[in-house]
Amino acid sequence: MAQGNLLINPKRVVFEGSQRIVQLNLANTGSDSAKYNITFLQYRMKEDGNFEEITQPDSLQNFADKYLRIFPRSVVLGPNEAQVVKVQLTRTNLLQPGEYRSHLYFRAVPDEKPLGEIKKDTSKTISVKLIPIFGISIPIIIRSGESTAKVNITNLSYQLLEGNIPQLKLQFNRTGNMSVYGDLTVNHISPKGISTQVGTAKGVSVYTPNLKRKFILNLEKNKVNFSEGKLEVIYTTQSDAKSELITKSVFQLN
Repeated sequence: MAQGNLLINPKRVVFEGSQRIVQLNLANTGSDSAKYNITFLQYRMKEDGNFEEITQPDSLQNFADKYLRIFPRSVVLGPNEAQVVKVQLTRTNLLQPGEYRSHLYFRAVPDEKPLGEIKKDTSKTISVKLIPIFGISIPIIIRSGESTAKVNITNLSYQLLEGNIPQLKLQFNRTGNMSVYGDLTVNHISPKGISTQVGTAKGVSVYTPNLKRKFILNLEKNKVNFSEGKLEVIYTTQSDAKSELITKSVFQLN
């Protein structure tokens, strides 16, 4: 995950079980030194998967920031320099069963310059120079207690866009007390039973308190005949070892 020459790994943090500290690895891949301030932001996920910033939690939504501590709160990275930022879970005795989410925000600090610089030239006109401010946010999630989360996929539809781009629309339906997160794979199954992968999407989530998320995926064209057969949609967990099936659905093309 990169913006403004900043790399962050991992790009998503989940505290569960006995885990109390997570290390984030920050790296500056640019040719200039950069300073970043680290704060918390709160977001609402909309049904289309986009986010909007909020200050108060929605019904059944819990913020995580008051149970977390970050150190350091700002970093200065030279060219090709890296540093570790630690996120610590605190006040665990106050956590009620369920899921808590906030987003850690890394905001680039300009080099001691204002957002706009005002200059006067000989013609007595005023010019304004705008300096863009880069920022990256990653979700920080706390899970307390057993998860009752479940998800299924419905409302599948297929269409051919202008330019012969095949597109699949679908809807995730989530229930339970925690969010779901995983990878989406779409396979085309021919009438003869031949399976061909035609689409993937990594890191697809449905955050609490959302009960549904609408999703659109452009498929690879010219690989198969989309006028026949069926589409198999598979949603699996992300894992360094072996992923596990969360849910799957099938859409008949003909």
